[in-house]
Amino acid sequence: MLSVRTAIIDNNTYNTVQIGNQCWMKENLRTTRNANGASIALGDYASSTTAFRYYPNNDQSNVPTYGYLYNWKAVIGSSSSSSANPSGVQGICPNGWHVPSNAEWTQFTNYVGGQTLYQCDNSSRTGNIAKALASTTGWTSSTETCAVGNNPSSNNATGFSALSAGRYGSYSYFGYSAYFWTATVVNGIYAYFRLLNYESASVGGGRSDMGYGYSVRCVKD
Repeated sequence: MLSVRTAIIDNNTYNTVQIGNQCWMKENLRTTRNANGASIALGDYASSTTAFRYYPNNDQSNVPTYGYLYNWKAVIGSSSSSSANPSGVQGICPNGWHVPSNAEWTQFTNYVGGQTLYQCDNSSRTGNIAKALASTTGWTSSTETCAVGNNPSSNNATGFSALSAGRYGSYSYFGYSAYFWTATVVNGIYAYFRLLNYESASVGGGRSDMGYGYSVRCVKD
């Protein structure tokens, strides 16, 4: 694990971390503009067709720590979706960076799961890696063994620092979950996402309505 810093769009500077063969941002995007410099409007309703950003838990003061939540249209911009590895989708990411595909997230979680030091119980349970990805603060407490919210001070062995920014949608789940968009569409109407939850030991995910607002992490080209 190697941490570096990189200055990117909108005068923001982000910490990044090398994990395996991938270099990830270790902070959520908080840009108000896309890679072309066009402004992304602040949204007050869910949309799958208009690019919006949202305050985590509807509170502007959360942005410096948790970044913005973005709907998929804001994330992908004028790019097409991709299931390739690497995705080749710059989307909302700055020059030299891209939105990770579902395959890149799978590469990431497979690598972390294959390292004994990142497995919660050090017993070759490759799925018990959520704690190694989650930040040490901001999570709701859990009594579940190896869950993100169980003794969170022991989280973040990878340095990825996933934050419980929740989502913009029917429920915010702020403090309970971290949702991340991928660049990959399924069945033409949903996009894949990845999820960490306070009472789970594993990294979840699935397909989502594109109108929800989730966090974004970019990967270096």
